[in-house]
This record gives sequence, structure tokens and C-alpha cells, in this order.
Amino acid sequence: MGAKLQSTETDDLVENHEINVTPFIDVILVLLIIFMVAAPLSTVDVAVDLPASNAQVQPRPDKPVYLTVKSDLVLALGNDDVLRPSLGATLDRITENKRDTRIFLRADKTVDYGELMEVMNLLRAAGYLKIALVGVEMTSQPAPAAPPAPAPGTVPAAAGAAPTTPAPASAAPAAVPAPAVAAPAPVAPAAPASGVPAP
Repeated sequence: MGAKLQSTETDDLVENHEINVTPFIDVILVLLIIFMVAAPLSTVDVAVDLPASNAQVQPRPDKPVYLTVKSDLVLALGNDDVLRPSLGATLDRITENKRDTRIFLRADKTVDYGELMEVMNLLRAAGYLKIALVGVEMTSQPAPAAPPAPAPGTVPAAAGAAPTTPAPASAAPAAVPAPAVAAPAPVAPAAPASGVPAP
């Protein structure tokens, strides 16, 4: 509450029933400016084509550390490119030598699996063992692809075996063991968004 001074003969202060909103508006505007400046700094702007994942979304820490493998195999820590030999020292500087910090590893889906493993080995050699793989959230699960139907006159092959060719019509039928019908290969689930791949 405020008080209004009046030039009356009495020394009583009269209550003012008006709310002074000027300090409130000042505080709100300062907070708005702080959030407008801080919001763009908390995102990563490196453009990569991430593969989709159907894993449950995990909560993100306050200050995540993103390591990105671009399609041209250049590493980016946040928005800045980093050389592979200096990756450990740069991570130590950013995480303040906290080796238990979770590193969010992003990679373009055109990056070879061997290259991704090489980057993970660099992280392991630097002492960072908590690695989370980042992917795009899928809206629905795709249907598994059906195996192609065998050509007429061929024997269905087991999964991973070379296809067989039909026997010539003039040849005597050979004793063929009963074909083992292979069940469709199960689709491997995508790596969890916050899990570390199995060795």
C-alpha cells in the first residue's frame, strides 16, 4: 500500500488504494530480455539428417553437451567444429573436467557405423563413458519389410544363405533335404535415445 501526502492540518496519512505496477513491469521486461538472449544459446544449429528412433524420450539436462558427426565426418561440439586430436581437451574445458557428464552424440544417418564407433572410441579414450545417442522421434512404427518370394522352381533359402538355382529339367531329381523355412528376421529395435550401445 502506498500513502499520499496531503497538505492538511492533520498529520494523518491517507491510504492510497492504487497499485504501483511500474516496478512489476520493469522486472517482467528484464526477465523477458534475459530469456530472449538465453534461449538461442541453448540450442544446437548444426544441420544433420538424424535417423528416426522409437525409444522413449528421456529428460534433457540443464546444460547438455552435444557432439555431432556431420555427413562430411567433421566433428562439431555444440555449434563449433573441433579437430579429432583435440576433442578430449575441448571436452575437458567445456565440462570443467567432469568426466561423468553425459555426452549427447548426434550423427547424420549417412555416416558409416565404423566412423561413429571411432568417435565413440575417442570419447572413451578421453574418459567420457556416458554417451547418449540422439535420434529423431518417430511418429509411428514402420511395418517390417516382407522377404521377397522365391522364384518358381527354387528352394527357399535360410536367412543369410545364397539363393539356389533350379535344377535343369532333364537332370534326374536329386535327394533334396526338406527346406528349412526361415522366419522373417526380426527388425532390430533402434538404440535408445539415452542409452550406451552394447559392446
